[in-house]
Amino acid sequence: MKMKTKFFIPILAGALTLTGCSKDFLETEPTEFVSSDQVAEASELNPGLQNANIAGLYSTMYLTGTGGTTGHDDFGQKGYDIFSDMLSGDMVLAGYTYGWYQDIVEYQATTNFTNTANYQVWRYYYRLIFGANIVIDGLGGNDAELESDEARAIMGQAKAMRAYAYFYLLQFYGEGYNPSEEVLPIYTTVSEEAAALSPQSEVYALVVDDLTDAIDLLENFTRTAKNEVDQSVAKGLLAYTYAAMNDYEKVIEVTQDVIDNYGYNVVSSTEVVYDGTNLEAAGFNDVANSGWMWGVDQTLDIGLDLISWWGQVDLFTYSYAWAGDPKEINHDLFDAIPADDLRKGQFVDAYGDGVLYPINKFYAPGRTVAGQRNVTTDYVYMRIAEMYLLLAEAAAQTGNEALAKEALRVILDERVEDTAYLDALSGQQLIDHIFLQTRIELWGEGKVYLAGKRLGRTAQMGPNHLTFPGLSVPFNSDDMTFEIPQSERQNNPFID
Repeated sequence: MKMKTKFFIPILAGALTLTGCSKDFLETEPTEFVSSDQVAEASELNPGLQNANIAGLYSTMYLTGTGGTTGHDDFGQKGYDIFSDMLSGDMVLAGYTYGWYQDIVEYQATTNFTNTANYQVWRYYYRLIFGANIVIDGLGGNDAELESDEARAIMGQAKAMRAYAYFYLLQFYGEGYNPSEEVLPIYTTVSEEAAALSPQSEVYALVVDDLTDAIDLLENFTRTAKNEVDQSVAKGLLAYTYAAMNDYEKVIEVTQDVIDNYGYNVVSSTEVVYDGTNLEAAGFNDVANSGWMWGVDQTLDIGLDLISWWGQVDLFTYSYAWAGDPKEINHDLFDAIPADDLRKGQFVDAYGDGVLYPINKFYAPGRTVAGQRNVTTDYVYMRIAEMYLLLAEAAAQTGNEALAKEALRVILDERVEDTAYLDALSGQQLIDHIFLQTRIELWGEGKVYLAGKRLGRTAQMGPNHLTFPGLSVPFNSDDMTFEIPQSERQNNPFID
């Protein structure tokens, strides 16, 4: 297959030669962070000075260009959620008019280390790691003994964000859980020296340690907005980490803790799909929803428009989805949703051409085609439904099928009229059904790729896939896993 070259690559060519795990890669003065040298001494007296750097970490997650490019697919975490959803085959690129994501859906981006997408993913998450290390160094380092609640809260957020970045790097650059696989360089301090690749075991150990520390440090922290990481989000990230490591007993422990103790509610039957009457209640567009654990309130001040998740996916936003590159559901997955399941109504053949747009799940409330020019619809990063699905998965994997069905019913009672059919499921059939429910419930939210990786599943491209209809692609394959980018290979002497 011929690799498609997008129009922004020539603009980026110079930047690629200046980035890697060298001094240039680590960016001693990135614009969203104040360097540790500038504030470290002052932070000992006033930890709050690091709040600007914490804010920089959170804004990196949703601002454009944070993957180091000018591409219209470079807008933080939700951009990589699209990458992973398309790799999984559940989100289908139904048009090649503009070419964004064609390299992803044709598995060129993952197999060619010179492709910009490899650089972009690597650059984004290591940018976050660098920013987190600035905060951690400024507060005294990884083992600092902090007394004030303010300092502990700032350190807890920084460690959780560093863990989040390393977790996603493990998923994108590792072919499933393999403790001995040398996968990533580790940086736990602001360093100008390149590091060799560390095995997954060491990277996962760092993620677990950081999140365990963060959970303790965030004990007395009350966040002011959902874009901030609080204790519940840190625990959610820890649950995902244990799941990726197949440590299911700990997944059960952590997910039950989150479910029982933080007051989140599963998105209800009236909120899960727009039915023509419940405009204000329904739609995955408002961070205030009690089912959302982590997300960001998009405002006009943030300034997102076409270059955004909404600018790629939503028909009711001035978007590529409207202009010729629709994003739709895998038709095989759609067919697997029962007729009485409310979530089937999330997807609509809007123009009678067979393309199933997600316009009753994700939509700008004005519901005017191409109507939202400046994005005020919100981003979701984590929902409580994910904890129930992880709990169900872990319980089924450990043979506690009663608990698995109980967790699954909490979601399905709000989606279907009768869940009695679950009683007849057991063994692999139950495990398979939980994976199916994960694909249905979390469509378009960037989480199915994580499930496929940890479970060693095989993705099946739908009949509506424009290039590879019906193709089977194992999640733990080269096609699903990014290569260490060319810039890193050029600048890091420890990587061949």
